[in-house]
Amino acid sequence: MGHPADPDPDTETETVVIEPGQLRSCLGRFATGVTVVSYAHDEQARGATVNAFSSVSLDPPLVLVSIARTAKACSLLENKPFVVNVLSARQIGVAMTFAGRPDDAAVIEWDHGRHAPRLRHTHAALECTPWRSYDGGDHVLYLGRVEDIAIRENEPLLFYGGSFHRRGDGLDVAGRSTRGCAPTALPLQVDAMEELTKEFVAGWI
Repeated sequence: MGHPADPDPDTETETVVIEPGQLRSCLGRFATGVTVVSYAHDEQARGATVNAFSSVSLDPPLVLVSIARTAKACSLLENKPFVVNVLSARQIGVAMTFAGRPDDAAVIEWDHGRHAPRLRHTHAALECTPWRSYDGGDHVLYLGRVEDIAIRENEPLLFYGGSFHRRGDGLDVAGRSTRGCAPTALPLQVDAMEELTKEFVAGWI
């Protein structure tokens, strides 16, 4: 039996160039929640809208947020505690404000957390102390150890395909709607959603 021929060293593997806009569009097919990462700077509460957020570990309890290097929060978060505020469906204006598109109608109220300021009226919150930071290309990946959490019974704000969304039907294991037992979703602020879709800060996927 013959042996497969050795690869030709002169044969170059074709490199596929993926345009940033195409990659952003593809990544946008992954539905996410919307968060504001809050922290204190000069004794003032600050925050940045982020949807690149992920759980990392249960033991120890770790989460990750990805912050664009162009964002002011990027350097300010180094070795600093922070809170991942998971926004509720009524907080589109809050998301816009912390994404650099101030909404005068947004209700922004703070609570004093154990380590960092927390937003009120969120869907959930995870208060973190700094764990590690890593190079992530044009982003910095910040890992935090979860020290405290809060969970509220309201509707989450979702982001998909460049637009805000509300929670739809639940599905059973056969993919059938469980609408009969799902809570009624809150109405979206359509005008705000369309405005944010037109123009957004760097780092939002």
